[in-house]
Amino acid sequence: MNQKDIKLTLPSSKSADSWVQDKQTKTNEKMKRFTVDVPEELHKRVKVQCYTEGKLMADVLREILEREFPIQKSAA
Repeated sequence: MNQKDIKLTLPSSKSADSWVQDKQTKTNEKMKRFTVDVPEELHKRVKVQCYTEGKLMADVLREILEREFPIQKSAA
């Protein structure tokens, strides 16, 4: 199997919260961060598949969360 170099970028010296909030979104909505622990093997699979497809892990995970937790329409 060929080994690929994956380049990661880290936030600047400003706080992580402000770095997250500065991210652009489709709706210009304020961003919030949460942390979830996953097994190392799962993390590797997600990272490799995202890299292979040219996608960001965060974008893929947001898509999954949006699909699993759709906006609920009020029954008014």
